[in-house]
Amino acid sequence: MSPESIAQNIAYGLFVGGIYGIAAVGLALAFGVMNVLNIAHGELLMFGGYISFWLFSVLGIDPFVSLIVCIPAMFVIGLLLDRLVYRHVARITGEAKIKNSLLISFGLVLILQNLAIRLFTADERSIQVSYGGQGLNLFGVALPYTRLLGLVIALVTIVVLHFFLQRTDPGRAIRATAEDWEAAELSGINVQRVYMLTFALGATLAGIAGTLVSVTASITPSIGLDWTLKALIVVVLAGTGSIIGAFPAGLLLGLVEALSGVFIDASYRELVGLVIFLLVLLIRPQGLFGQQGA
Repeated sequence: MSPESIAQNIAYGLFVGGIYGIAAVGLALAFGVMNVLNIAHGELLMFGGYISFWLFSVLGIDPFVSLIVCIPAMFVIGLLLDRLVYRHVARITGEAKIKNSLLISFGLVLILQNLAIRLFTADERSIQVSYGGQGLNLFGVALPYTRLLGLVIALVTIVVLHFFLQRTDPGRAIRATAEDWEAAELSGINVQRVYMLTFALGATLAGIAGTLVSVTASITPSIGLDWTLKALIVVVLAGTGSIIGAFPAGLLLGLVEALSGVFIDASYRELVGLVIFLLVLLIRPQGLFGQQGA
């Protein structure tokens, strides 16, 4: 196997892993802060992709520029879903919260899938930009502009989110609520408002990932489950208490899947990712970036 081929697959793994990471961080936010397992997360990703597709096909707006519209739109969708659906789950305590969130989000999956079919039909959709076939060639490694821009946007997004969580009052409130919601409430934090903001941020990150998917692959109303499962794998790899850690875990999964196609066989790519997932559960159950006993 030539070094160029290995380098090409590493680049591809990073490009795909960036999307895995952004999608997983959105899911990790809802689970880590609200203790809600939103299996409709992939459907939110799908809708983000369709928003960018519609803006491109109808108004001719470049998909990366369309993030200016997609981000606030998905944020509002997240707010509405929290107010209409998930605020009722937030009142439940213990394991019942996770069980009820699974049931409710499963119903939401069916609703959003059928809504997408009504609005966009069941056909595959993708965005073909004029520079789609162009890119850089670095020492024999092809770096398409669409993939490069997608990775840059993913990196910028995670840096901005990290700054928000560490340096702003709403971000500190989110981290405090994730640590102990009762103590946070006693200290004067409006926990319900934090939950609403958290879910909206998770939906926004899903929408960003959906835009990147629409440019580099294709979207259909049925892609949600695949992306939810992929995000769940990444969240467990990182550790359920690690929000930002889900991004490097996504990069790692993308690299492992890409390199498995080089050293094993491309048809086993998904299987190799699941094997790594099981090994991490067996060797380090708290995840790669989680703390022991967390």
